[in-house]
Amino acid sequence: MSKLEEKSERELVLIVDALNLFTRHFVAHPAMGSNGQHVGGIVGFLYSIVRFAEDFKPTNIVIVWEGGGSKRKRDLFSNYKQKRRPAKLNRNYEELPDTVENRNHQISTLIKILSYTPIIQLYVPECEADDVIGYISKYRFRESRKAIVSSDKDFYQLLDSKTVIYSPTWKKIVTKKEVIEKFGISPENFCLAKSLCGDPADNIPGVKGVGFKTLAKRFPTLREESAVYIPDIIRQCETMISEGSKVKAIKNISESESLIKRNWRLVHLDTANLSPGQIESINQNIDTFSPRRNKIMTMKALIAEGIQTFNVDRLFLSLVHLRNAHE
Repeated sequence: MSKLEEKSERELVLIVDALNLFTRHFVAHPAMGSNGQHVGGIVGFLYSIVRFAEDFKPTNIVIVWEGGGSKRKRDLFSNYKQKRRPAKLNRNYEELPDTVENRNHQISTLIKILSYTPIIQLYVPECEADDVIGYISKYRFRESRKAIVSSDKDFYQLLDSKTVIYSPTWKKIVTKKEVIEKFGISPENFCLAKSLCGDPADNIPGVKGVGFKTLAKRFPTLREESAVYIPDIIRQCETMISEGSKVKAIKNISESESLIKRNWRLVHLDTANLSPGQIESINQNIDTFSPRRNKIMTMKALIAEGIQTFNVDRLFLSLVHLRNAHE
């Protein structure tokens, strides 16, 4: 084994889909600060980071925040995410004043608190966290073992021998095996499957009558590790039709090549939806990151929010494995 391979085997990068994790705690965690404001998003997020750090013992933690959405994707499809349901507000209280303002304040506070730690935070304007995570997983940390924290199924396409996903929804680690067992589709073909099925959550229409079950049944090759591409699936449909298939979904797929290609560009996590400037920004932020271990400022920030019982010592102890924790 080469020194590079030995290093990559020791390294584990924990990549956190920040807004996805924060929202999960914001809508469900009932914690209130001594000042009477809801702080569940902050408390739940921080304790999750502690638990992940203790369980995974990562050498790096990268937290990726949303950058206001992707202009490239909106230019490609103007209705992209247009009809998404608004983010849920905290469901534990019937009358919680200024809830949107409170949510934004909690996020800002989290960003400030995390800046006192040896945790890398990324925010790229006019860019989705999904695309940033796709880039750093496939390119920036290509040789490292990785664990992505998110309940977003878009990341299933990133699963490989070095990458797993921890799903807060499933409360378990998701690997290639789990995805194949649940969907009948391999991670190598998950992006193609989503391009065919669409994604109602992001207002991406799919081919009429096509779902994961239909694809798994009609196209067993999608279960294999070998990647299947759009021209392949179109040819398969045309062959089935020429052999007498009357299945409506097959006909619809054969007539929807342009729709499928557009959807692929929307859901594929690579570099196509990142500009050279955005990629440079990601790399520069990682290269120039200056880690901190400032317990006092962390405690002050928490006390200012009325959070008095959070275990700051445990937070910093959980981060001791970070490669840059002692710098």
